[in-house]
Amino acid sequence: QVQLVESGGGLVLPGGSLRLSCAASGFTLSTAAMRWYRQAPGKERELVAAISSTGDTTYIANSVKGRFTISRDNAKNTVYVQMNSLKPEDTAVYYCAAAASLVRGRADYWGQGTQVTVSS
Repeated sequence: QVQLVESGGGLVLPGGSLRLSCAASGFTLSTAAMRWYRQAPGKERELVAAISSTGDTTYIANSVKGRFTISRDNAKNTVYVQMNSLKPEDTAVYYCAAAASLVRGRADYWGQGTQVTVSS
């Protein structure tokens, strides 16, 4: 059974940092592109970062470029997103997802999400 479990969310002050982790089980992480999405209340889901199966190609949305980085450790079956210089508008539920391609097409598997709140 495929499972993706996010962790690392929480409450952080504006300007602060968080690192989210996504632990995968039930499949070999190295076979999948991995994505991080977020969804804020009343807003559409947004793809914020993605990384290819080998880790040699990444995508970062313009809204977070220069502040977020995505990485993966296939040996640990884990994907990360490092979020720096956080802003209140980064507040959302963050989801990791496994997909066949970097950014195109739907994701095949989803985690349950982790809440990130940026507030003073």
